[in-house]
This record gives sequence, C-alpha cells and structure tokens, in this order.
Amino acid sequence: MAKILYVEDNPQNMRLVRKILVASGYAVIEAVNGLSGLAAAQQEKPDLILMDVNLPDISGLEAAQRLKTAPETAPIPIIALTANAMHGDRETALASGCDGYLAKPVMKTELLNAVALFLKKSHADQPAAVPANTPPQPSHALE
Repeated sequence: MAKILYVEDNPQNMRLVRKILVASGYAVIEAVNGLSGLAAAQQEKPDLILMDVNLPDISGLEAAQRLKTAPETAPIPIIALTANAMHGDRETALASGCDGYLAKPVMKTELLNAVALFLKKSHADQPAAVPANTPPQPSHALE
C-alpha cells in the first residue's frame, strides 16, 4: 500500500482528499503546516507528497524546495495541490521543486490519475494497478 503525505491546513480539504485516497487503497499521512510536513516526510518517507502552497508557517513551495535539497527526501515526488491557479502558478510550483501541479478544486478522477501517474513513475519496477472500472479483457483473441 502506497503512503501519501498530504500537507494541508484546511480541515475540509484534508477530509475530502483523505476520503478519496483511503477509498482508493492508499495510506494517508497528514500534516497541517509546512514544518510538520517536512518532519513527517523525513520520518515517514512517503511514496508521494501532496503539498498545499498556502500554509500558515512556511509556504508549500519553500517546503518543497527544502525536501528536494535533502538527499533522503529528494527522490519523493511532490504534487502541488493548490488554489493558486493564476497564469504562472504552475511554472512557479515546478521551479520550486514540485514534480506536478493540480489546481483546486480538483476532480476526484484528476487527483487519482495524477497520484497513480507519479507513483508509477517512482515505482517503475512495480506493476501498475488496473482501475476498478476497467472492463475485463477476453481470455482469447478474436480472429
């Protein structure tokens, strides 16, 4: 089971994303600000980090920069999950060390697709899970 660290100061956003991720079979580690997110990432070594940008202590972008400069956390993919959706915000997040970017409000399928993509990239040696709504494949080919 993949571990995902979600750094988010808004309880409603935390609850919603946690519900989506847990229902999809992921373990969720929660942090409510940037500094606790840094500590959780160093201690837990999650498979993926979802990072809000607007946090009460240090910004999510600063947290991402710190994580990417620390050898033990640098390989962990970080997706900025933020309400900052103006022109240039994606580029700023990527330049700060985030590997991906999702604007809030995010659709459930968009979130799960991004999570699956980044987990697959970071665990290329593990087989990808087949989505639950994928129709069964025939056991023999039609000729």
